[in-house]
Amino acid sequence: MNTELTGIIITYLLTLLFAVLLAKYIAKVFVGEKVWTDHLFRPVERFMFRFAGINPETEMTWKEHLKALLSINMLWLVYTFFILIFQDKLPLNPDHNPAQTPDLAFNTAISFLVNCNLQDYSGETGATYFSQLFVFMFLHFVSAATGIAALVVLFKALREKSTTKLGNFWNYFIKSITRILLPISVIVAVVLAFNGTPASYKAKDAIVTIQGDTQNVSRGPAAAMIAIKHVGTNGGGWFGANSAHPFENPNYLTNMTEMVAQVVLPIALIFAMGIFIRRKKFAYVVFGVMTIGMLMLLIPTVIAEMHGNPLIAKMGINTAATAMEGKEVRFGIPASAYWSTVTTIISTGSVNAMHESMMPMTGAMQLLAMMMNCFYGGCGVGILNYYIFVIIAVFISGLMVGRTPEFFGHKVEAKEMKIAAIIALLHPLLILAGTALSSWIFVHRGNAAWAVQPKNWLSNPGHHGFSEMLYQYSSCAANNGSGFEGLADNNPFWNISTGFVLILARFLPIIGPLAIAGLMAQKKYIPESAGTLRTDTATFGLMTMAVILIIAALAFFPSLALGPLAEHLSMVK
Repeated sequence: MNTELTGIIITYLLTLLFAVLLAKYIAKVFVGEKVWTDHLFRPVERFMFRFAGINPETEMTWKEHLKALLSINMLWLVYTFFILIFQDKLPLNPDHNPAQTPDLAFNTAISFLVNCNLQDYSGETGATYFSQLFVFMFLHFVSAATGIAALVVLFKALREKSTTKLGNFWNYFIKSITRILLPISVIVAVVLAFNGTPASYKAKDAIVTIQGDTQNVSRGPAAAMIAIKHVGTNGGGWFGANSAHPFENPNYLTNMTEMVAQVVLPIALIFAMGIFIRRKKFAYVVFGVMTIGMLMLLIPTVIAEMHGNPLIAKMGINTAATAMEGKEVRFGIPASAYWSTVTTIISTGSVNAMHESMMPMTGAMQLLAMMMNCFYGGCGVGILNYYIFVIIAVFISGLMVGRTPEFFGHKVEAKEMKIAAIIALLHPLLILAGTALSSWIFVHRGNAAWAVQPKNWLSNPGHHGFSEMLYQYSSCAANNGSGFEGLADNNPFWNISTGFVLILARFLPIIGPLAIAGLMAQKKYIPESAGTLRTDTATFGLMTMAVILIIAALAFFPSLALGPLAEHLSMVK
């Protein structure tokens, strides 16, 4: 077990090392300085801009950035929906998988568009090779690039003293793909392919088992998609079992590779922010708060999983062995616990073990990670979410010391606070309202004559069943995509209700921070003085952490008490 703990420590340290090395490169890319990839990708970028009729040097206001971002995402949504409902008639379908139903296609299209990749279908049977490559893998790149491009707009607003011009969205978007996502994904894909992940276009392979039975085994060009699903913090699996499947994640080396891949960009973007805006100390404070938050979730998770189920311990059985239920012997308990934490604090949502099978306290930590949704976070959007709490912390701190709240030389006034408050409260509203609605239907309309009766939604009654529904909406609102798989979610109610949560939870939290940043950037710059509130100190970091815990965590305490906490207490009483 000590060796396994050492494994996750080494994995995190490697992630941090690569992130620090990557941060300077990312900052140079978006500042416009020369980097080693210029000679390789600049001709490709010029061709794309010329073909699309775009001048990448044209400066945009924050409103123009949002117009471009929302417009192109709407086109992708329509494209994706129609591909999925007609995928059975398109090429690259050697296994003859059927088309998706309209409600499932609605949910899937939105889910992959918003970087959530919640899958109400099983990957190898619910999608064709064409859909996997030209819809899902395509969206893996562009949805991650959308988040990064939006974040760079924020960087630009924080960097300038007073401006309405915040760079060019299309320039940021294309460079996010060509200079960052694509090169890293190629490296990860090569590692996976050389370790046994399929990269074939052939149909299912028929094998004869040891028992003498014939078994059809799904495969496909999976390595490339699995790479970008982690690098872009996407998470949608080629196979239904996701990274618990031996083809998606063959061994401990690939497990470490995938864990590093999904965390490296969220951390690198924090340090890149400090370089870009010329405030490295502020970036260190942000990283410190986020890392402490991660450890507050990770440590209880590892402890809970390593100690196992107390009810089984009372039977005189070694709980260290029984805690392997739902986990892979290839990875062990600590690696599965570490993965479950990092995949929920960021918006990846991939799994190398079944979250449904983990201890109730682990489930509580997974839910809290998605409910706070700002520790590292997904590509770009993690820092955008954190920015909302920074604005609230600046405002409260300013009032506490009797000064006009200022952030980087710009006043935080009523308009910015109203936007920040709306965005901060939107997240719990979507999760709790959705959970309340589904709970009411389950209790009062359980026998409704629907395709799947509400009384059959849950594989587990009581506290755990409530957690299944709470987890589903938390995963959607956090653009995460992981799930408690005991929930029967492939039916019109869940597909449609979570679809609306997905789209609202993705774009409003992007619109809000960009609006605040744009409004503040155009204000008159106020030079810092001796009385200016410093935001690059440990004290301000603690204030931001307090705001996160009060607003993002305590809002969910009653729901957590009804679900995983009640389940935990029922086991230890």
